[in-house]
Amino acid sequence: MRNSSALVLVGKTGDPTTLRGLAAVWREHAIHISLLVLGAMPRIPVYSYGIAPYGAIDIPDNWHEELERNANELAAVADAHADMLAKEGVEADVKVLCAELRGLRDGIARRALSTDFVVLASDLRTEDDLFNEALTAAIFDSPAGVLVNAFGEFAALAPKRVFVAWNDGLQASRAVRAALPALKEAEEVTLALFDPVMTAYGDGENPGSDIARWLTHHGCSVSVKQFPAGGLEIGDAIKMRATECDADLIVMGAYHHARMQQIVFGGTTRTMIKQTDKPVLLAH
Repeated sequence: MRNSSALVLVGKTGDPTTLRGLAAVWREHAIHISLLVLGAMPRIPVYSYGIAPYGAIDIPDNWHEELERNANELAAVADAHADMLAKEGVEADVKVLCAELRGLRDGIARRALSTDFVVLASDLRTEDDLFNEALTAAIFDSPAGVLVNAFGEFAALAPKRVFVAWNDGLQASRAVRAALPALKEAEEVTLALFDPVMTAYGDGENPGSDIARWLTHHGCSVSVKQFPAGGLEIGDAIKMRATECDADLIVMGAYHHARMQQIVFGGTTRTMIKQTDKPVLLAH
């Protein structure tokens, strides 16, 4: 990921010291950082008296004070991150994005249009709505790859061993393309297929050979491996095999099936998003 740019999304509780290890990687690989401190705007506490159209609407006087307090907290977090990045010698710009959830999604999507990958900070997980909105914007509304669980796992940005969970799908292909700079620099790329259907109308008569040949042409050191799921959910099988390969990063397509279906019934993407043990780069 040398000479690339990253959009880093952090929350109001983000600790700048958690970025220090990543900062060394960013500086060494000349990665430009656009850091956004995200905050959901406090909801307007509208009170209604009586029955419309004869009732009255009242907004408490102290709501503006709550807005100002929230803005000051976000600005303080942004200043702390900016000071740390400057001291570490990282080329970066730091801004605050505070809006209603839908506005946050639009703002993240616009910033992600001109970046190579998006990194979600771990502290965002403490606010489910904020994390889900940021993840949705990055995956569905931007062309960039999305990296989760990279904080604390600094090798994820310059991985030596990459585990690619492959199937013959558009999402998986986009994930591999988003991760290509990292794959080219990695010492070992494992192209993993789980329970492949070895037919011309399934995963091909020699599953994984086409994408392996393409990656090899780009200078990647690739090995193709086929694994049985063994009754495990595919997400759990991916984690197990990636751990066996001592992978620094997992690369995979996101939401091959309908997102609502995965939210209700679960699925591989939801499993990999919820887990926090392994860094994962996703693309849809």
